[in-house]
Amino acid sequence: RPTLKSPTLSPSSFDPPQPRIGLFALLDPLSLPRGRAVHAVGPGLWKIDNAATARVVREAIDCGYRHFDSACDYGNEVEAGQGLFEAMQSGDIRREDLWVTSKLWNTYHRAEHVRPAIEKSLRDLRLDYLDLYLIHFPISSKFVPFDERYPPGWFTDPDAPNPKVESDPVPIIETWRAMEQLVRDGLVREIGVCNFGTSLLRDLMSQAEIGPAMLQVEMHPYLIQEKLTRFCHESGIGVTAFSPLGAQSYFQLNMAEAKESLLEHETVKQLAQSHSRSPAQILLRWGVQRGTAVVPKTANLQRLKENIAIFDFKLSDEEMSAISGLNRNRRFNDPGEFCESAFNTFFPIYE
Repeated sequence: RPTLKSPTLSPSSFDPPQPRIGLFALLDPLSLPRGRAVHAVGPGLWKIDNAATARVVREAIDCGYRHFDSACDYGNEVEAGQGLFEAMQSGDIRREDLWVTSKLWNTYHRAEHVRPAIEKSLRDLRLDYLDLYLIHFPISSKFVPFDERYPPGWFTDPDAPNPKVESDPVPIIETWRAMEQLVRDGLVREIGVCNFGTSLLRDLMSQAEIGPAMLQVEMHPYLIQEKLTRFCHESGIGVTAFSPLGAQSYFQLNMAEAKESLLEHETVKQLAQSHSRSPAQILLRWGVQRGTAVVPKTANLQRLKENIAIFDFKLSDEEMSAISGLNRNRRFNDPGEFCESAFNTFFPIYE
């Protein structure tokens, strides 16, 4: 197993490309156990409309982004690949300057399905390798063939009289061994997991030959996950926060109420005013200042520029504590809730 070290934000360890647009964005990198580094801010492609995805990717590259967070389940990897291809073909960016993450979906956990799954993502993204491949959920469900439905989504058979999520009990280590082979075969540089807690991480690390380089979890001031973050930092696992702005992506899914918006919280608004920043910039600055990467979602060019312009100011210790003090342990993305309401299946993973 590789020697692990705690991830740090260290500008001296990486010389990121400067934005093509006049933005001040040092893009402090997050150093990973095997010596590679990922930019601390990257566009999350979840819920980006297919018709807009290629444009968003191109505009993000023009703004200075080099880190892109994708997944099979997002259903827009073909369009993301088009945007990446156009940027590389035009000479705006080289492949080696990009960091592209994708994720293994729940239906592909059996060892024989792992390599075909990443090969499908690579074809869609028009890439020869991924920088990071993550197990999307600690949920293994019944295999759905690619030619039957892709991405397969949550239901095994959405046309059944009472469609459900059908579990297929695959040991995590079986999936992980196949992920490790992807590294050896050169299809991915780093591997990791999403939506895991400390117990699952401990168990995985005790058996892994290649340790997880990254944990991606929901994280924002209403769900700061302090113990999990500390455990990862002390274990040499990088942390990426999805939904770093909190409830925004969940309003239209009826998984959050308008009153839960962190962008409208008085503490965040006051700090935004005192720093002459937007509330979103305060939330993202809090995230990267904790030593995590953040992957905010937006299809708006102005917000793309805004989300990356967070490296020319710093929050004080008191301000960081005030934001962390908003913690409610409020999880918006919880299979224990949405699987029952949306997919007729009670499927808790956190309790």
